[in-house]
Formats: sequence, structure tokens, C-alpha cells
Amino acid sequence: MEGRIPTVGVEEEYFLVHPGTRAVEAAAGAVVARASAVLGDLVSGEFTAYQVEGRTPPCSGSEDLRKRLTGVRAAVSAAAGEEGLRLCASGTPVIGGDGPPVVGDHPRYRAGVKQYRAMLDDFAICAFHAHVNLPDREAAVLVGNHLRPWLPLLVAMSANSPFHRGQDTGYASWRSVVRGRFPCLGPPPYAESLAHYEQLATAMEESEALLEAGIPFWDVRPNPRLPTLEIRSMDVPANVDDTVALAVLIRALVVTAAAQVERGDPGPRVCGELLRAAYWRAARDGWSGTGVDALTGRILPATVQAGRLVDHVRPALDMHGETEQVTAFLRRLATRGTGAQCQRASAESHGGFAGVVDDLIDRTRPGRGVTPE
Repeated sequence: MEGRIPTVGVEEEYFLVHPGTRAVEAAAGAVVARASAVLGDLVSGEFTAYQVEGRTPPCSGSEDLRKRLTGVRAAVSAAAGEEGLRLCASGTPVIGGDGPPVVGDHPRYRAGVKQYRAMLDDFAICAFHAHVNLPDREAAVLVGNHLRPWLPLLVAMSANSPFHRGQDTGYASWRSVVRGRFPCLGPPPYAESLAHYEQLATAMEESEALLEAGIPFWDVRPNPRLPTLEIRSMDVPANVDDTVALAVLIRALVVTAAAQVERGDPGPRVCGELLRAAYWRAARDGWSGTGVDALTGRILPATVQAGRLVDHVRPALDMHGETEQVTAFLRRLATRGTGAQCQRASAESHGGFAGVVDDLIDRTRPGRGVTPE
């Protein structure tokens, strides 16, 4: 992949909230029907009827990605408005609806409820997924080995779910905690090859820890239907510019790892237990705290880990002209904080969760751009 810029696309999940109660509303079917008239298959429902997913086509440059994503948000936001609702980009619902989530009408969702039971009673969470073009599935699995140690840092950088149904969880990314209790979610296993990866997925399916071996839900996976490597560990950011910056950072990480794989490096054998500990620490403390460097086991500030990541991928960022975009994002994190820090600041300044939701609606608004530093 050296010398070639792979395309990148994103998926974002949003909550639908009532502007009066600020609680989530189970209206995904009506909103998707309206939005699909504009977006076609770039919009769909999600696991619960509280959520809508928007996605971009593959994009070569960051400006194209930003334009496309802004257009997706605009169309979905307009459709929600026609139903008397608002779009809210948060990893968890700040104010919950009545009772358990209304599960979307999809055979896989119904099969999940049957298999995982009460574990899905509060599984209403919104993510951001990045897709980087990588059609060689064998190489994609080995690239995943290189990405594994950096996944906790991506959790910390994207953390945007400190509140859950009217409670302060004490975490920066409660969405990551909700996901972490499932045996089929979280960091992927280290795989020697594509055959080894598929063997592990098959064993997981046979144990009933995974629904389908062909559709694993690990945080890095060769997409089952697209020629992409999909990275899935992040909370959905409220600001479009943050999503775009994370997407191009992830693309640079994939490009760097693919070059290592081409040189015969299968990736570091990071201990699975240490990696899960790093995930948990990142979910709890987020960007403002210290975390576990999964490569060394040392406890380091997230800022130091981020500096190491940028240094690691800088040649790819420079090659694509995206270094300043990523460093500007890090400056925003240093001054404004992550989404979790913004939500807590909003709760303090507005005196409650309703103000948090209002602020999230405003920051999710198409064309809103970055929060001033």
C-alpha cells in the first residue's frame, strides 16, 4: 500500500430524541423511510428503534469525507425533524426512554436477543466505524494484529458516553463498558493467518459466544461484505470534524501497518488480558487520565500515547497531507476535551441532563463544525 492512498468511509450511529423530554424515541422506522428518499442505502436502522445509522461512500480525501458526512447528517437530521425529533450523537442515551429498548426488526437482532438474553436489555449504544480499503483479507487480518495495541487509545480519544439513562457512570466511555461484557465484542484475537482467524471465529460460533462466524463483531475485522478493514472501537463523536480527524488517523495507522505486513512483520503478540485491561482503563479515565500502553504494559498519560501514535504514522499522514488535521484534533482534545468532558462541562453549566442533550443536539447539527477552542 506504500505510495497509494486507500479510500476511507465512515458509519455513524445517532439517537433520536424528543426536543421536549430530551429522552430517546423509538421512531427509527419512520425517520429512515424519510431519509432514504435522499440517501438511499446510506441510511438504515440499528439494533434499537431509538437509533439511526448514516454512512458515507468511500472517499479519497478528508474534505470529500467531511462534505459527504455533513450531507448524511443533514438528510437524517431533516428526516428526524419532520417526525418532530432531533438527532443526538452520544455513545449512550443521556436520558432513557421508558422500559427496555425496542429492538429493531431484523432477524440477526432477534437472534441476538434469543442468544444473549438480559445482556441486551440496555444495549442502546452509538458507535463510529471507519472503513479503510484493503481488499486482501489475508493482509487485513495481519494488519489487525498491528492495530490491536492502539485500540484502547482510540477509545480514550473518542470517549463520548459518560451518562447513561439519567445517571453519571463515572466513566468516560460507558458504551465501551456495555460492550465489554460480551464475549464476542472488543479487541480481536491475535491471528497467525486468515485461516487461523476464521478458525477462531468458527470456534466462537460453536460456543454460542458469537452469532455467526462469517460476521464477527470484533473491533477490527475484514468487513464481511466490503473490501475494507473495519475499525469499530470508537464512540460516535458529536462534531463532524472530530469524526473526520479520527478517520484519517485510522487510515494512516492502517497504511503504516500494511507496509509492515508487506515487509513480513505479522504484528506484536500483545497479551489479551493486558489489552482488555487497557480498554477498561481507557473507558474509565478517557483522554484526561493515564492509561495502559498495551505494547509495553506501562501506565502512561493518554497525551503521551497519542504523541507516540502520531510519530508512528507521521509518514503516512505527511504523504496524504493530513498531519495538520490530526494535530489540530489533538489540540482540541487538549483545550476542549473529548465528548465525555464536553458532556460533563455542559451538565455543570446547564445544571442537568436536559442541557447536556440540548448541547449534543447543537453539536451534532450538520455544518456545526468544531467547538471553538
